[in-house]
Amino acid sequence: MKFIFSCVDKKNHAHVRAENRPAHLEYLGQFIDYIVVAGPTLGTDHESMTGSLLILEFDDVKAAQDFADNDPYNKAGLFEQVTITPWKQALPK
Repeated sequence: MKFIFSCVDKKNHAHVRAENRPAHLEYLGQFIDYIVVAGPTLGTDHESMTGSLLILEFDDVKAAQDFADNDPYNKAGLFEQVTITPWKQALPK
């Protein structure tokens, strides 16, 4: 099943994102076969990163939660909120 991970950064935590980005990208590399899409959300300036949006495929919600819990960004306290939502892809087929 596919899951949407919608993560919102805490305000004034750009330094936490920058400091932990290499570890976060390395972590994602371990899940490359599960990733449908992944990337940062942007502010109105179209440059500053404000959160993350990922869609990954896991067997169950526990595996999805474990993935989110162990993300270096999450462990570093970057996120104000993390929402995990099951998702069914309709298009493209």
